[in-house]
Amino acid sequence: MAKKGDRINIKMRSTESHYTYHTQKNKRNSPERLSLRKYDPVLKRHVMFKEHK
Repeated sequence: MAKKGDRINIKMRSTESHYTYHTQKNKRNSPERLSLRKYDPVLKRHVMFKEHK
């Protein structure tokens, strides 16, 4: 049997709008919540995105 792995699917939600996108992260390398500065197509500019459950 194959090992399942440590990658999990997460939702990233914009801090300034309702826009959400899905991505993956390795829970062994980064167990804390992820926070990235990404492009928000609703606002048409870069904003902070935080991991949302």
